[in-house]
Amino acid sequence: MNSSLRLYFSCMLTALCLCVPLMLGAKTYKLYVLAGQSNMDGYGYNRDLPAALQGPMPNVMIFHGNTAPDGAEPDGRGIWRALQPGHGVGFQSDGKTNTYSSRFGLELSFAQRMAELEPEQSIALIKYSRGGTSIDIAAAAQFGCWDPDYRDQNAVNQYDHFLATLRHALRVRDIDGDGQPDELLPAGILWMQGESDAHQLHIAQKYEAQLKRLMDLMRAALLTDDLPVVIGRISDSGQDADGKVWNYGQVVRQAQAAFVAKDEAAALVTSTDQYGYSDKWHYDSAGYLDLGRQFAEKMAVLHGRKP
Repeated sequence: MNSSLRLYFSCMLTALCLCVPLMLGAKTYKLYVLAGQSNMDGYGYNRDLPAALQGPMPNVMIFHGNTAPDGAEPDGRGIWRALQPGHGVGFQSDGKTNTYSSRFGLELSFAQRMAELEPEQSIALIKYSRGGTSIDIAAAAQFGCWDPDYRDQNAVNQYDHFLATLRHALRVRDIDGDGQPDELLPAGILWMQGESDAHQLHIAQKYEAQLKRLMDLMRAALLTDDLPVVIGRISDSGQDADGKVWNYGQVVRQAQAAFVAKDEAAALVTSTDQYGYSDKWHYDSAGYLDLGRQFAEKMAVLHGRKP
């Protein structure tokens, strides 16, 4: 199925799922989508979390889609549960139970800070990310590609797995299990990716256009043309022999900034240059905690709030 038809059917399903009639006792959630590659997965250690983030967050629901490589049957299985530590790298779901990891990503501090900035709102998260993935087809390697037109023998790519995650998540009418259907109002997209597109100059130079297309498609899948988008600026640990892990990271960073400058409903998190690293590719625990807070503050500004 080509990308246009795939998106059309996804939008029709999304429309049905997001337009659930309100009933007595039903709850309205602001819905945020978290997507990207490994620094969206999250490599923070649960043992480093502050006490306030060590347990479940009962007022925040998350659906974390199971990842799969390109070419595999579309996956995205998951279940709605209260947000807790363990949604970092290594998390898995079979659609019936979640297997939590010893790692966390930006989701915890993002939800905590959003609750502080918009205390009257309930929060729902849908997360699908996969380490090493690119937008550009030529950079996909063995990790995967977000370009909806990427085709291998089965014509399945990371965008297909993302859409499958949305389908699974939005089919559930009662996400908090209180016996009443809930309403999910799309409120924003959080995107942390770009490192895999920064290895070759000709790929990095296409990043702005490819990022715009992908964000437009994600907005369309959520039926909101001007849905706020917050982008995390990639950074470099400098831990390669030549002092650059991403040879053309600066080109991708410029592309991210250019995208945000041209999109009134987008913002850029730039604090990543200040973070420490747990290895040469991934931030340390303190970095992920700050990253989530920075995403929340940028999102609140796009909502018309002052952090």
